[in-house]
Amino acid sequence: MEQEGGNGRLFFRGLQNRSHEKMKLRKRKSTLYLSPPNSSERSGDLLGENIYLVLFTIALRICNCFLVQTSFVPDEYWQSLEVAHHMVFNYGYLTWEWTERLRGYTYPLIFASIYKILHLLGKDSVQLLIWIPRLAQALLSAVADIRLYSLMKQLENQQMAKWVFFCQLCSWFTWYCCTRTLTNTMETVLTIIALFYYPLEGSKSMNSVKYSSLVALAFIIRPTAVIPWIPLVFRHFWQEQKKLDLILYQFLPIGFITLSLSLIIDRVFFGQHVEPQRIQVYLSSFTILHGVLWVLTKPPQNVEETSTQFPVFIKYAPRLLYWFSSSTSHVHYPLPMRFLQCPPDLTGKSQYLDEADIFYLNPLNWLYREFHNDSTLPTHLIIFSILEEEISAFLISSSYERTAVFFHTHLPEGRTGSHIYVYERKLKRKLNRS
Repeated sequence: MEQEGGNGRLFFRGLQNRSHEKMKLRKRKSTLYLSPPNSSERSGDLLGENIYLVLFTIALRICNCFLVQTSFVPDEYWQSLEVAHHMVFNYGYLTWEWTERLRGYTYPLIFASIYKILHLLGKDSVQLLIWIPRLAQALLSAVADIRLYSLMKQLENQQMAKWVFFCQLCSWFTWYCCTRTLTNTMETVLTIIALFYYPLEGSKSMNSVKYSSLVALAFIIRPTAVIPWIPLVFRHFWQEQKKLDLILYQFLPIGFITLSLSLIIDRVFFGQHVEPQRIQVYLSSFTILHGVLWVLTKPPQNVEETSTQFPVFIKYAPRLLYWFSSSTSHVHYPLPMRFLQCPPDLTGKSQYLDEADIFYLNPLNWLYREFHNDSTLPTHLIIFSILEEEISAFLISSSYERTAVFFHTHLPEGRTGSHIYVYERKLKRKLNRS
């Protein structure tokens, strides 16, 4: 028994000695034991994700672009497309923010570049001027959707990322706004992509230079973008070990370059330095609502050319009338126009009323007072349907006839009607009657 116990001890002692020796494993060449390749190395990838997912997202946002046929707010034209059109073609209306040099040309420059290319190619038709910028915005929104999916997959797991991606694509308000040429839309896109590179725990794509550059660009395009990023930037600064390097070699250079480029762009298009005005923009946030009455003033001397151009816009580009409904003046032809404006009080007057407020106090009297004789009457009137009954006496006495109707909204409210009416003055009929 003692011998057997001794042999047992020797056996266990041998196992202990073997455990201290390095085990030599036979190398297996099976693909099952190979480490999976990086996402960037896999074939069929695009933007770091499966190419089918990317193509599906892009296709969905393109459909999104064409299915949204309404107008939301005036700024989707006043602060982007109309300004871009003016930059390239040198005509179009600029609102008071631009005449006071409170806005920046950085964001409109994106669409101005598109317009310039179309112009050089001789393809600057009305339809392309309307849809190409929106398609470009749709593609940027698709990139943001994909980046959001990738970020959630890194931070959580693929299952969670799918649900977040599903909610993003099914969001009604995102669907409604993500293809519009709004500074808010671009701010959202840049913020999502910047979060993809922001140093979050578990993120594998963190890059301080990329995220801070995107944040700086978002701030230049829309200064309110700084609000959600203030706590995030401070969080990054607090967790960073080399705080001085972060400020000196990343934040300050990126901020200086971005701001300098913005001021140079504004200097070129404004024709003068705008630093004081730009500071006011960064410290203030203005909202402007424009009137809904559009008055086309007397046409140029070549009446026939005007009369053929304007119906073409109505017949083949009804989208332009939705632009009208948002009080936008973009017509790809230098027609003289007159419309109600709602600028804020820049003079300091007490009990200030803008032109639109004055008009709606008594629309009929305003029209008779403004157009006191036939020589001052406009050729066309474009109004919301809600205004028709109130100014019907003026329309009848001035020989206006409704020539087009366009749907606007199922939920009219205030000064906004369910439809847009286009009235044209029938001069020949009035002469025959006389």
